[in-house]
Amino acid sequence: MRSLPATLTKPAPRSEPQKVVLDSFAWIENFSGSLRGEKVRQFVEDGNATTPTIVIAEVSEKYAGMKLDPEPRPVFIVARSGTLVLDEELARTAGRLNYERKRTVKGWGMTDSIILASARRCEAKVVTGDPHFKDLRSETIMI
Repeated sequence: MRSLPATLTKPAPRSEPQKVVLDSFAWIENFSGSLRGEKVRQFVEDGNATTPTIVIAEVSEKYAGMKLDPEPRPVFIVARSGTLVLDEELARTAGRLNYERKRTVKGWGMTDSIILASARRCEAKVVTGDPHFKDLRSETIMI
């Protein structure tokens, strides 16, 4: 009896899960259960997702505005992803980014800058569907 080639008997090595930073758009899609949200869920399940704390504020605001209890969502975000707090260094980086990006991207905001600065600090890609990030293809995963 012939033995099978090693490539058929051993599972293929899994690539290292990609480090990602999830923005508000991504989390809201995740909570909605949409197709885009399914993509986000996969990143969360990989265990390499980080969320800037400014995103928790935006998600809380979104659900409060919808007259829904916002509390379960931030609790879930913190439980399922790492969080990155806006410290002095990150704030300075975001400020410089904000100045640069506002000159070329209409509607770019400080939250966008904090998210992008966070991703750069973590050497991660931003998972988003926000059109403000569409020109940053090498730094984003558009959902």
